[in-house]
Order: sequence, then structure tokens, then C-alpha cells
Amino acid sequence: MPQPVPADLLEIAEALFPDAPVGSARLAEHGNMHHVVLFPGVAAVRISKRPSAAAELPRRVEILRAVAAADLPFDVPEPLTAVARFGDRAAVAVSWIDGESLPEGIGDPAAFGLLLETLREVEISPELKAVLHTPHRYADGLGWAEILNEIVARLPTRWRETVRQRLDTLLALEEVPARLVHGDLGGSNVHFGRNGKLTGVVDWDMAILSDPAIDAALVAAWHGWDVLRAATDEDTYRRAWAWNDAVGVGHLHAAFGGTAMSNVDGFVDSVVAWLEEHR
Repeated sequence: MPQPVPADLLEIAEALFPDAPVGSARLAEHGNMHHVVLFPGVAAVRISKRPSAAAELPRRVEILRAVAAADLPFDVPEPLTAVARFGDRAAVAVSWIDGESLPEGIGDPAAFGLLLETLREVEISPELKAVLHTPHRYADGLGWAEILNEIVARLPTRWRETVRQRLDTLLALEEVPARLVHGDLGGSNVHFGRNGKLTGVVDWDMAILSDPAIDAALVAAWHGWDVLRAATDEDTYRRAWAWNDAVGVGHLHAAFGGTAMSNVDGFVDSVVAWLEEHR
């Protein structure tokens, strides 16, 4: 449920996008890296929460441009302004995407099957390759497999062997050609119209070039594994299960960046909570 907008965020949104209808402004409920001020039917203004997000915003805007240029059969946000700095914050206005997200556990397999297929078949343009990271298993201690190996060693004893076996299953998957992966697919980021048709996909901040089954796992984690089973083929389902089974697919983006984690203890706590919930 959108909330009223704090005065400091509304001031930034107005300065960046003077023509926005201020009276309709609402604050989006979700957003780990950005506050999102909504002007329904007009635009959304993304405002960084932390210096790291401010530094990354120009690249994330270029991701939107590159994805929009792929001419997908649904809408994606496109920049309406340049990135502007407001002290230690950065902000950009992007186009409005109509439709509503689906609640947890609900989804049309046909719609999600088409979505996953569409993303898997996107041609990787030089522009996409230039702005999207390709995670590697091993990269001088910063590959995702190396980072997850370190996490396993920090888990409580009761979980260590189980997660080690699940990680071994994930690592046993045959590597596939890297494709466009949204990285946060499902939930509030996938919009549908009243007729049930997919209208758009928002929030491409975590997009990478990697295994398409990662997106399949993200869809299943929110909309249901039964939805995914009906939406895709058995091999994609098997790979998606492996991507999710070790530590929860929603945690993996923290290991995909090719950089050291800033809060390892917090990551371990979050993984343990997920393991306990899904035991």
C-alpha cells in the first residue's frame, strides 16, 4: 500500500520533475536501494537511499535504456530525466508502468512462461553487455561459488552439511550461455492489467547476464513452484530448484556482484532465517 511522501523526498521529486502532479504523489512501499515517489499515470521518481546506490544510479539508468532498446513485448521504465544529485542523494524520473502486481502464491503459468521465454531469447546487444555484470563461479575469491563456500562455513552446525550438499548440487549444473536475467522477477515488479495480460516489468537494478533459470526460481519463490512447473520445461524447473535450494534465490544477488560483502554476519543471519522457515 503506497504511503504519504516525506517532505524531503517530495522536495527532490518536485525539483527533478516540476510538471508532476504533486497532489497525487505517493511513496512506494518497497525499495531496498531507492525511495520511489509515485505519480500515478505519469512517472516514478527514484531517489537513492545510500551513497552506494547514488553512485550506481547512472549505470542502472543505462540498463533501462538498453533493456528498452530490446523492444520487449511489454513495457519497461524509461528515463524521463537525467540523473541529478541532491547532496549525497541521486535521483531520476522514469516512465509510469500501468498494471498491478499479483499477491504471493498466485500466477498464470501461460503468462509467466511467455515472460521467461521472452527474457531468455533477448539478443544480448553490445549496450547490454557493457552495463550488465556476468557473475562467475570463481574469480580470485570473489566468484559467487567462492562467496557461498565462505557462507557455508559460517552457518550453524545443524545446517552446514545440508547446505554444503545443496551447493554441490548447484555447482554440478552444466553451465549454460549467459542470457538477460532480471534478477528480481515476480512480486511487485511484474505488472498485469485487469484482463490478466502482462503489461510491464519494473526495477531492473539487479539485472545480470547469467542462467535464465535464476529468473525462473524467482518467479517460483513468489508465485509458487506449481506455477513454474506448469509454465516451463522440466530442465528449467530442475535448474531453478537448484538455484533456490541452497540459500534461497533471493539472497544470491549479494554474491553475484563480484565484490566482497559489506555485512557478512547480516547475510548469514538472513540465510539461516530462510533455512528455518523453509526446512
